[in-house]
Amino acid sequence: MKKNIVLCGFMGSGKSTVGKLLAEKMGRRLIDTDAYIVKKENMPISRIFAEKGEEYFRACETQVCKELSLLSGCIISTGGGTLLREENAAEIKKNGIVFLLDVDADAVLSRIGNDTSRPLLQREDKETALKTLMSQRMPLYNRAADYVVNAAVPPWHVCGRIIDIYNSVS
Repeated sequence: MKKNIVLCGFMGSGKSTVGKLLAEKMGRRLIDTDAYIVKKENMPISRIFAEKGEEYFRACETQVCKELSLLSGCIISTGGGTLLREENAAEIKKNGIVFLLDVDADAVLSRIGNDTSRPLLQREDKETALKTLMSQRMPLYNRAADYVVNAAVPPWHVCGRIIDIYNSVS
């Protein structure tokens, strides 16, 4: 059974972009946990947050992790908060190798600073909100990760590094 490649990291770290590249290069199915939830709930994440709250959304993430842990040979791109819950990380690791895409706050701001689809960044002072959120989340990403990959380099480079690591351990 082929292990899944699971991408985690802060919003804007490149999980979606790198996930697409990996799926293409390796001929594997890409599953984005946020897109999976949007399809399941039949509404955008911003509306889930607004109408049902963050706790409801986090419960959806846990259910998705349980479902995806039953699959094999997939590329799974997790939402920025998915692996913050230890139980989610444990589920996804049952049949997955977790790669943390590591970037700093400046890179994230330059990539997603004007993105209005991210509910947790809809603040007056985005930079402060982002840095606070990153300082809370990065230790949890590091705890969940099997491998940390520098994602401040071009996506094709990140992709190659992940493939090299994956092939050496699986």
